[in-house]
Amino acid sequence: MKSIYLPLIAILFFSLSCNSNTNTEKKEQFTQQQLDKYETAYFASGCFWCVEAIFESVKGVKEVVSGYAGGKAKTANYQLVSAGRTDHAEAVKVYYDPKVVSYETLVKVFFGSHDPTTLNRQGPDAGRQYRSAIFYKNDTEKKIVDAYIAKLKKDKVFSGPITTEITKYTAFYDAEDYHQDYEARNPNNPYIKGVSIPRLKRFQRKFPELLKKDGH
Repeated sequence: MKSIYLPLIAILFFSLSCNSNTNTEKKEQFTQQQLDKYETAYFASGCFWCVEAIFESVKGVKEVVSGYAGGKAKTANYQLVSAGRTDHAEAVKVYYDPKVVSYETLVKVFFGSHDPTTLNRQGPDAGRQYRSAIFYKNDTEKKIVDAYIAKLKKDKVFSGPITTEITKYTAFYDAEDYHQDYEARNPNNPYIKGVSIPRLKRFQRKFPELLKKDGH
């Protein structure tokens, strides 16, 4: 019986992991020239499909790009990163309008939408590529992050120690086209149905005041 169950378990695990060979082109909503007028922020908190969808739902956020941060350009590809063979994290680049949403609010979204106490793990995804991390661009952003973490600790929001890496931003590499807007484009994917959508719904129930109205 064990020989029968093991393959079934392997299939189930694969279907509920952040892994896919879907080859779907991203539908661009903004040109790069349009996006350049907005501020950017960089976060990692597990599978980038999930993280992208969460930040996309926040008012003031104009676009979110899935990609890789924390490693080198030559190894920034899904085959290597998802196998844990690089030092990249699956991350997102958030384009936002600071007149509508502040960087501090984005940090609130980050900590409010995942468990920052699970070292190198988020849900069914384990490995350093799924670590919790914030890549700050300047001292102002770092001070905001440090102050927010201090408040979380003071208020004892989490039962365990926060393991989020606070790292100076160096570079971000866009993920392959088929990863962009993945949750919205692949609603019937087993991982999306079993992990991403429930995670998004939990966030939306927790912070309804931060959500876009009618998708805008």
